[in-house]
Amino acid sequence: QVQLVELGGGLVPAGGSLRLSCEVSGRTFSELDIGWFRQAPGKERAFVSAISWSGGSIYYADVVRGRSTISRDNAKNTVFLQIDNLKPGNTAVYYCAARDKDNNHPAISHLRYDTWGHGTQVTVSS
Repeated sequence: QVQLVELGGGLVPAGGSLRLSCEVSGRTFSELDIGWFRQAPGKERAFVSAISWSGGSIYYADVVRGRSTISRDNAKNTVFLQIDNLKPGNTAVYYCAARDKDNNHPAISHLRYDTWGHGTQVTVSS
């Protein structure tokens, strides 16, 4: 059974950066696509970024493209999400999610992910 643990959230001033990590256990890590999503109070869960099992395909949401980097370390069973130039509107709980690999095309819909972590709170102060 896949288990995901998100780390790295916290309180950050606007313009700052965070590096979130998603530690995966319980399955062969290289068989999984990983996605990052966020959910702000009163809003739906929204796509942030995704990376395929090989790292060969990477997607970003428009709201973070150009100031985010997703990567994976298959030796450490961990996916990283770096977000720079954070804005107060980025405040949310950030979740990572896993699904079986799919021809190097990671999904961007949260409905297509099977397993979720408990999330990590990111708060950006103005």
